[in-house]
Amino acid sequence: MVSNIQKYSIHDGPGIRSTVFLKGCPLLCAWCHNPETQAFQPEIVWYGGKCIGCLSCVEACPHQALKATAQGIVIDRERCVCCGTCTDLCPTLALEKLGKEMTVEQVLAEVEKDRVFYEESGGGVTLSGGEPLSQKEFAVEFLKRCKELGYHTAVDTSGFVPEEVFDAVLPYVDLFLYDIKHLDDEVHRKYMKAPVAPIQHNLRHIVKKGAQVWIRVPLVPTINDAPEHIRRIGALMQDLGLKEIYLLPYHKMAEAKYHRLCLPYTVSHIEEPTAEQMQELADILSKQGLNVHIGG
Repeated sequence: MVSNIQKYSIHDGPGIRSTVFLKGCPLLCAWCHNPETQAFQPEIVWYGGKCIGCLSCVEACPHQALKATAQGIVIDRERCVCCGTCTDLCPTLALEKLGKEMTVEQVLAEVEKDRVFYEESGGGVTLSGGEPLSQKEFAVEFLKRCKELGYHTAVDTSGFVPEEVFDAVLPYVDLFLYDIKHLDDEVHRKYMKAPVAPIQHNLRHIVKKGAQVWIRVPLVPTINDAPEHIRRIGALMQDLGLKEIYLLPYHKMAEAKYHRLCLPYTVSHIEEPTAEQMQELADILSKQGLNVHIGG
């Protein structure tokens, strides 16, 4: 299940890349910037700014899942089966179906269009999500075919999949972009709805196997930005012999996505970190001998 194929990406590995976002994730991070990739099944969303109020969608829905209200079109998630009837009829594209079944060959055909950019920039293809490794069969075959075509491959992962999934993709991955959100299990369970132990285990496992790994930390004030916590992340990297770390500042740009998906956005009260705060945390890691990047 593919959520999106983003062309000309410069933040998901070296060079210019095509990033393939797969739909579905076993984590439910409270601040997820891509909530449309959390569910493993397709979803319908409505964009009020595009709607002209013709109500053709309401009249055409075979499951009576759409209702016109003073606030706009409301989608009954229990009735909606994402058949796409409404999206096909909407004249202004105010309704969109998120998620599309695509074969490996279909996705390869899309990323092949930008081969020249990969070759000239030292870029390649990144598999992201959601958690792309949750779709093991697709991920393994896609990454294998990318290597056969000579692409540099990267996988952006939460690490929360069985160890054997990593073993299956390791021969076909040049770089892992590995997320560390919190090192404390209690906090991880509270904000990500999953234990942290498997994530740390898999990180150690792939490093031992010789994988190239860049660490990425989404920094969320009051949750994981305490200086001591940042030092612990640095110490873990030192222990594993890792050098590259990317600090990704929390932002609220995804809040509207949560509302469209009828999902609760529980961190709206948290302020975005300032450039000065980001630099202070970067300095801590730099003093630990790490190569620190802010953003990307």
